[in-house]
Amino acid sequence: MNIDSWKSQLRKGAAELAVLALLNHTPSSGIALVKRVEPYPNIGLSGGALYPLLNRLEREGKIAGRWSSETVGRPEKAYEVTPDGKAWLAAMREARTFFDQDMNAILEAKA
Repeated sequence: MNIDSWKSQLRKGAAELAVLALLNHTPSSGIALVKRVEPYPNIGLSGGALYPLLNRLEREGKIAGRWSSETVGRPEKAYEVTPDGKAWLAAMREARTFFDQDMNAILEAKA
């Protein structure tokens, strides 16, 4: 395995957390969400990876999408976090905090 493969695996684990956190701040369409993650290239969320994730999160009831006819041209689907998604996000944040604490302790260990 090379470093790019490892980084890809790392991003896959973080993508759901990133999307839920961003949508929790501000509901967004898929295209708007792609633009919102552009400043964070290390997260690695392209449209090709984002839309399947949005579909899965919606199927699982963690986000809800609504079609808007108020846009010019093609209708857009805006996504927002559901109550189940908010609970899942809180659990993920807590798990990540504990993971980070343990990983930092391991990486900083001198023995």
